[in-house]
Amino acid sequence: MRLRMSRHLSSILRFEPAPAVLRTLAVEARGVKPLIRTEPVLPPEFSWHDYAVLLLHIAAEVEHALMVQYLYAAYSLGGPQVPQKHRERVRHWQEVVLGIAKEEMGHLITVQNVLRLIGGPLNLDREDYPWGSEFYPFEFTLEPLTKDSLARYIFAEMPAGWDTEEAREIKKRAAKGSSGQQALHRVGELYDRMQKVLAHPEYLKDSDFQAATTTFQASWDEWGRGYVRGARGQATASPRQATPDVIVQPVSTRDAAVEALAAVGKQGEARFYDQDLEEKSHFRRFLEIYREYPEGEWTPTRPVPTNPKTELNLNASRVVRATLGKARAAAVPESVTISHPESVTWAHLFNLRYRMLLVNLSHAYQLAGATGQGDALTPRGLLINRTFGEMYNVRSISNILVQLPLDESGSGAVAAPPFEMPYSLELPDSEVDRWRLHRDLLVAARDLTQSLRNRYPERHTDYLQALEAMDEEALASVRRMIPKS
Repeated sequence: MRLRMSRHLSSILRFEPAPAVLRTLAVEARGVKPLIRTEPVLPPEFSWHDYAVLLLHIAAEVEHALMVQYLYAAYSLGGPQVPQKHRERVRHWQEVVLGIAKEEMGHLITVQNVLRLIGGPLNLDREDYPWGSEFYPFEFTLEPLTKDSLARYIFAEMPAGWDTEEAREIKKRAAKGSSGQQALHRVGELYDRMQKVLAHPEYLKDSDFQAATTTFQASWDEWGRGYVRGARGQATASPRQATPDVIVQPVSTRDAAVEALAAVGKQGEARFYDQDLEEKSHFRRFLEIYREYPEGEWTPTRPVPTNPKTELNLNASRVVRATLGKARAAAVPESVTISHPESVTWAHLFNLRYRMLLVNLSHAYQLAGATGQGDALTPRGLLINRTFGEMYNVRSISNILVQLPLDESGSGAVAAPPFEMPYSLELPDSEVDRWRLHRDLLVAARDLTQSLRNRYPERHTDYLQALEAMDEEALASVRRMIPKS
C-alpha cells in the first residue's frame, strides 16, 4: 500500500457500534460467534463520496495483490519431485487455485466498474513486495504454496465469526507464518464497509451514481468468455470442477453497486461457515486443500524462490546480474534475484507481458461502446482480445520460468514469475499517445523475443515464433491508430 494512501488507514478502521444491535445468524451457522453491527465513521480530510472512492481503491489493490499471490502459488505446484501417486491431486490443487485467482481478476474488474459508476478514477495499481497496511489481509509475499501460506489465505477469505477448533488452529498458524509486522485481516471487513457507505442515502447522493457510465464498464459478455462453472485454470483434460462463475458485473444504480460488492464478498468468504453445505467460496476451496496438504511426507511444490525479482542497470543496455545485499533485520521475506542469463531474459519478458495486460485493460476502460466481431473489431474489442492474449502469455511464460534455473550455482533452485510492477500505469492524456504507448511496449517485447530466439535457438521455438507473429500483427494494427507525421 503506497504511503500516501496508508496514512489514512488508522482513521478508516474506526467504527461506531450501533446501539446494542446483534446481527441475526442463520440457525444452521454452527461454529460462528454473534457479531455486533457497527457503522463507519467519516475520517478527517474526506467527504463521504471521496471516502467511498478511497475504499474502492484499497479494494482494487487488495484484489490485484491477492490475484498475483494466488497465481504464483498455483505456478509453484507440480514438478518431478511429486510422487507419481500424488500428481493428479496436485494438478487438481493447481487448477483450483488458478480458478480462484481468475475470480479475483473478476473482482478487480467489478471494483473498477463501481469506481466508474460513482465517478472515481480507476485503480489497477499495487505495490511490489514486501509491503503491508492496516487494511491488507497479510503482508504481500510471492511464495510457494505451503500449509502456512494456505492458513493465511484461509484467514483472509474466512467468514466473520468462524470460531471452531479448526478455525483457531488455522488462525494460530496464519499468525505464526507472518512476520508479525502486520496484523492479519479479513477481506470481508473491507467489503462490509464499502457496502455500508454506498448503501446509505445520506453518505452518497443518488446523483453520485452515473448510469451513463455503463457503456464504459466491463461486462460479462465481453470478459466472461470461457469462465463458466470451473472452465478456467484447467491445465489438464480432467473433469472440470463445479466452481462458481467469474463475477464481472456492470452497475448502473446504487442497489446494483451494493449487490455487486456483496456478490464479490460472498464468493470470497461465503455468508457463514457450515461444514455440511456445499458452497464453493474461496474460503471453502482453500480449506479443502489445507486439509489434504501434506505435513512434510512429500513436497507438492517446485523449489521456487520467495519474492523473485530482476535487476536492471538503467545506465546500460544489458541485463546486470547482482548478488543479494545484506539481509534486513526485519522478518519480512527478502527478494531473491533471478540471475541465470536465460531465465532473467524470460523474467523481463514476463514483466513486460504483465504490464501489457494491465495497460490493455486500463485503455479498454477509456473507450465506450461495442466491441465488434471478427475482422470488424472496434479499438475496444482489440484491446479486450489482447488482454485475454496476455493472460495466456502470463501463464505460458510462468510455466517456462518454473522449469529454468534461478542462477548458475547448480543448486537446483528454479526461477519463477516476478510480477514486478512497471514504473507507472498512468495512461497518456491523448488517445493517439495511448496507442504510441502500446507501440513502445510491442517493440520492447519484440526485442526480447528476438534476443531469446537468437541466443537460445533450440529452446521454446514454437512458442516464441507464435508470440513474434502475434506481436507483429498487433503492431501493425496499432500503427494504423497513429497518424503519420
